[in-house]
Amino acid sequence: MLPQPLQAQVKLSAWITDWQWETGMTDWKQLGDGLEEIKLFAAYFNHEDELYLTSDFREALPAFLEASKEGEPARGVLTIVNDRFHTDGTAKQKDPELISRLVATPESRSQHIRQILDMASQHGFDGVELDYEKVRKEDGANLSALYEELYERLRAEGLSLRIVLEPGVSLSSLKLPEGPDYVLMAYNLYGGHSGPGPKADYAMIKELGGKLRQLPGDHAIALSVGGFDWAENGKAVSLTEKRAVELAHASPDEPKRDPDSGALYFEYTDDQGIGHTVWYADGTTLAGWMDAAGEAGISKIAIWRLGEMEADTLQKLSEIRQQSHHE
Repeated sequence: MLPQPLQAQVKLSAWITDWQWETGMTDWKQLGDGLEEIKLFAAYFNHEDELYLTSDFREALPAFLEASKEGEPARGVLTIVNDRFHTDGTAKQKDPELISRLVATPESRSQHIRQILDMASQHGFDGVELDYEKVRKEDGANLSALYEELYERLRAEGLSLRIVLEPGVSLSSLKLPEGPDYVLMAYNLYGGHSGPGPKADYAMIKELGGKLRQLPGDHAIALSVGGFDWAENGKAVSLTEKRAVELAHASPDEPKRDPDSGALYFEYTDDQGIGHTVWYADGTTLAGWMDAAGEAGISKIAIWRLGEMEADTLQKLSEIRQQSHHE
């Protein structure tokens, strides 16, 4: 059964990534003043555990910050992720050992906080978001201490703090501080780690919405656009929405809509004769997911990520926000 339309006022935020910032900016401009907050993803770490910006990020930054101040301004937020770059340019993604070192002692946390504050103020961001994933259970208490200490320091400077939580986070064992905004990832139901299926479905979103309500405050659910292409030979590739639509034109059949998730799916055969299955989200999918979040009492929605979205989808997102603000 399709979820009922959202009643509460929808608050939209979105990420733009350093590797796809130009098409991300294009999508942002098409959304107009539909976003309350825009996050630039991401600052990483170098081999010495210091914050590190890619050349793509540095190129994107002036345009990003200028756009965030134009028209109906959106809060410009710096996202920091625990990917660690080695001297040869390769990276370890979502490095748990890095987090262990950063949060180990009051001194190490203080040093990390100082670096974060320096970077945020140097570049004129309005807030900071931490996306620290695959953290070891034994580091939970120290990580929560970092969140609390960083929140207080940022607040003193008039800056916000947002924390990204993975879908499997245990809120009972991780004692999260009050104050920061939290955003819970509601995707990865199916993906590169599995066989074909939607990134999320209504049941998952409602369940995670209920989980998020356990935290005091008004927090967000993150929804993922685009999709995946699974080849018969077992390889799965991430797709933007535009790429999925292009591939749909190679399919003999129209995409079908899955009743449990609202996602679209189709099959096609490539030039080598290999069969593929594609699942992806369009504007109708996102609207249904947002309604499912609304049924769970969540009206703050974060979109992962802008870049190569279809014009219809961007239009639908704008309309949903406008309708909810006029009700």
